[in-house]
Amino acid sequence: MNNIRNGNKTIELRLYDEKRQKISVGDIIKFVNAKNITDTLYVKVEDLFVFNSFEELYKRLPLLECGYTKENIHLASPHDMECYYSIEKQSKYGVVGIKISLK
Repeated sequence: MNNIRNGNKTIELRLYDEKRQKISVGDIIKFVNAKNITDTLYVKVEDLFVFNSFEELYKRLPLLECGYTKENIHLASPHDMECYYSIEKQSKYGVVGIKISLK
């Protein structure tokens, strides 16, 4: 959440499952820190970028806006997301880059 809070991350990467398919441009999303539920952050959805896989997303979106830094962007790989979302789930639902701004 700190990367979002300090402006280093403006695109949140997620599976485009039933929950994320309900998101629309203009919506307000509340992020809650799993380690400290009192740490919350509100963002506004500015745009949605839907792809079939993270492989495709990583080729098309600016990864510096997705949480990578100049120091680690050379290590960026769509396989990074497989620890969160299996290839099977990506194939079933697709993936989404959610362009956000601080509320």
